[in-house]
Amino acid sequence: MRTHYCGVLRKSHTDQHVALCGWVHRRRDHGGVIFLDLRDHRGLVQVVFHPDAEKAFATADALRSEYVVQLTGRVRERLDGATNPELDTGEIEVVGDSVTILNRARTTPFPLNEYAHPGEDIRLRYRYVDLRRPEMQARLRMRSEVTSCIRRLLEEEDFVDVETPTLTKSTPEGARDFLVPSRTQKSRFFALPQSPQLFKQLLMVAGVDRYYQIARCYRDEDLRHDRQPEFTQIDIEASFVTCEDVMGITERMLVSLFKQVLDVDLGEFPILTYAQAMDRYGSDKPDLRNPLCFVNIDDLVVDCDFGVFQKPARAEGSRVAAINVPGAVALLSRKQLDDLVDYVQEFGAKGLAYIKVNDLHRGFDGLQSPILKFLDEATIAAILERVEAQAGDIVFFGADQNQIVNESLGAFRNRVAELIDLHEDGFKPCWVVDWPMFESDGMTLNPAHHPFTKPNCTPDELRNKPSAQIAYAYDVVLNGYELGGGSLRIHEPEMQRAVFDALQMGQEAEIKFGFLLQALELGCPPHGGIALGLDRLVMLMTHAESIRDVIAFPKTQSATCLLMDAPSEVDMHQLRELGLQAR
Repeated sequence: MRTHYCGVLRKSHTDQHVALCGWVHRRRDHGGVIFLDLRDHRGLVQVVFHPDAEKAFATADALRSEYVVQLTGRVRERLDGATNPELDTGEIEVVGDSVTILNRARTTPFPLNEYAHPGEDIRLRYRYVDLRRPEMQARLRMRSEVTSCIRRLLEEEDFVDVETPTLTKSTPEGARDFLVPSRTQKSRFFALPQSPQLFKQLLMVAGVDRYYQIARCYRDEDLRHDRQPEFTQIDIEASFVTCEDVMGITERMLVSLFKQVLDVDLGEFPILTYAQAMDRYGSDKPDLRNPLCFVNIDDLVVDCDFGVFQKPARAEGSRVAAINVPGAVALLSRKQLDDLVDYVQEFGAKGLAYIKVNDLHRGFDGLQSPILKFLDEATIAAILERVEAQAGDIVFFGADQNQIVNESLGAFRNRVAELIDLHEDGFKPCWVVDWPMFESDGMTLNPAHHPFTKPNCTPDELRNKPSAQIAYAYDVVLNGYELGGGSLRIHEPEMQRAVFDALQMGQEAEIKFGFLLQALELGCPPHGGIALGLDRLVMLMTHAESIRDVIAFPKTQSATCLLMDAPSEVDMHQLRELGLQAR
């Protein structure tokens, strides 16, 4: 039906007779000459219809936006002054000699031009229309290019693509499972996999050695702009590897990917320990484009008379930290300062103390802050020296329990960098390593990653003091987003049982993971891997605002599909077949 795609036509096609198919993007009638912008997935081209081609002109006159058409014509260069440098095909146009309407279209729910900004709900309800937009087409094409490139790069590293089941057993991996009732075995359920974690470990036991998969995963959890109930991850596992081996494979893959797809050099991947990341940035996924960092001042205020600083400086599990924001005196208005105080309170902070450094040479008299009366001049001078404050800076403080300071001051760090445009351009990756083996909610221990992560200790040390142990775990972070998390895995049954004991799983461990313990007893090699979020990776590479913008048919934040009206009710006959009853 066509000889060329619309968006590929150039001056080199001049005088060629072409057949094109696509959607009418825009129709304009200029003094008896009809101009069409015809669109397909490769771009736009301008088509001109003159009255002397009577039949074609009459049909073109009846066209409306989003009609599906086939047309033919001759390519010619545009006249001087009529070129469009913003269009890839802007140096040429097609003089139409025939046009056929393949399908008429009602007025679309929202216009598909650069001036329209429809709400997300209507975009998702009519996703097949939304996906016609050039930017959405470009994102889907880049996603395809990314997955192709990743497959090629991993296969060059001798990885084998293996599919793992999507109907499996319910096992705890940090989120709720999606359950699928079995028709043939009443009262029993499959679970959709939160990840292929256990299967890829079993593949290492099986001697596959190097496995990868572009894997579909499912987690029934509360959603954010970078989360979906179903998502895709780049899943990697290898035998006889160290942390450095897996990190090296991942770095090579990401560096090559960004170079081939975006022609971007990712540069160095600095390595931070988990403790360093929390200490400097209050986050285990720091955005290194932001130059601001925490400075600890506990030792400077531990003996001061200001209780707001003194108490957390002396208390275990608390801290006093400062952030110096260069030039903030001139860059932040009074209202913005008040808004920042309100903002940190959303994260549990009681407030946000700060000192304006109006004139450093005037000493104490060059400063402005309500807290100056509570601190002596020597303490203030020591604080300003440690944070390297200069005239025009504002020094902000967080003082409370570690978690509150880290979360509130970490959020402040990102917000103030946005307000005064401190972020560097481009991409800044890093590694966060040496994670705690467990997290505690005050009552119970939970794995910081998952219960199959290898701890850096003996089984007895783990049993005796589980909360003090460090894991062989590593996360790769990019621009403040966790791209992927990985670890060395437990390959010895005694260590795996020690982890289950630390989690107080009891008989549940044998019931849920007896197959894994048995596999570890039958010759399991040391192994490790990593899983990277494909949706999040493409979101960052395309500068999209949400992963929903790089998924063809995503769910809303309430985990519903507006297009298909899912989840939906099912009839009683289906439920009876499954042995279920709706309540």
